[in-house]
Amino acid sequence: MPELPEVETVRRGLNQLTLDQKITGGDVLLQRTIAYPFSVGEFIDGIKGSAITSWHRRGKYLLAELTPSSPSSPSSLPTTWLGVHLRMTGQLLWLHRDEPLHKHTRVRLFFGDQQELRFVDQRTFGQMWWVPVSLAVESIITGLAKLAVDPFSPEFTVKYLTDKLQNRRRPIKTALLDQSVVAGLGNIYADEALFKSGILPETLCANLQLEQIERLRVAIAQVLETSIAAGGTTFSNFLNVKGVNGNYGGVALVYNRAGEPCRICSNLIQRTKLAGRSSHFCPQCQI
Repeated sequence: MPELPEVETVRRGLNQLTLDQKITGGDVLLQRTIAYPFSVGEFIDGIKGSAITSWHRRGKYLLAELTPSSPSSPSSLPTTWLGVHLRMTGQLLWLHRDEPLHKHTRVRLFFGDQQELRFVDQRTFGQMWWVPVSLAVESIITGLAKLAVDPFSPEFTVKYLTDKLQNRRRPIKTALLDQSVVAGLGNIYADEALFKSGILPETLCANLQLEQIERLRVAIAQVLETSIAAGGTTFSNFLNVKGVNGNYGGVALVYNRAGEPCRICSNLIQRTKLAGRSSHFCPQCQI
C-alpha cells in the first residue's frame, strides 16, 4: 500500500504537471471507484471545466483544489475539491490520451493537448471524491477527520507522541500503524523507524521511556525524508505520475529483508507478525 512518501511523491509530481490546466471531461470505467457523489454523471459534471490550482496531502489522502476555469481572479472563485485515496494498488498516471488503456484503468480525467490523468487500480479499493463548494471536505471524505497530525507538522512533538502512546498496552508497531496516532505511516516505514530508534516492534507503548520516544520521533521523520528523496518504495505496484518506480526499497534497513544481514551489525534480520502484519527487525540493534 502506498504510504506517506509514495503519496507525497505523487503529490509533488502532480503539482509539476497538472496545475492550471482545464479539465475538459472524464470517463469512469468502474463506478464504485467514485465514493461521492453517487452519480457518475454528477462527478464528471462537477469537475468538468475546472482547473487544478494545487494538490495537497493529508496523511495518505490527496486533495486537489479546483476552481472554475475563468479569466477573472482565481482568488474570487469558489473552490471545490477532488479527493483521491490510492489504497493498496492505486496509481495516478499522467499520460497522452493515445497511450494504450491499461486493463485496470478505473477513471480517466481529460485535459488539453490530449493529456489525461489516469487512475489505475488493480485491487479496486482506491476511491475518488468530488466535494462541491457547499460542503465541508471532512463531511464527505470522513477519514480526514480521524487523522492524527502529520509527521512533518510542527505539532508532531515529543509531547504529542508521548500523550498518544502513554498508558497504551499494545505493541508500538501496531500503534504506529494507527492513523489516529501518526498520519501517513504504514508497515514499511514503521519497521524502518523502529530500527533507527532501536526499539523492538513488540515493545508495549506503556513501557517506552521518554528517551526512546524522542529517538522514535526523529527516526520517523528521517526515514520518511529519505524515502521521499528516493521517490518512494516500489515492491509491487507503486509508480510515480510518470510511471517510474520508487528506489527506497533498495536501501531499506530492515523491511522485506528477513534472513539478510543487518546493515549495521551483520546479524540476520528477523520477521514476525503483529496483529496480522509482518514486522522486520534486528534482534541485536533493537531492544
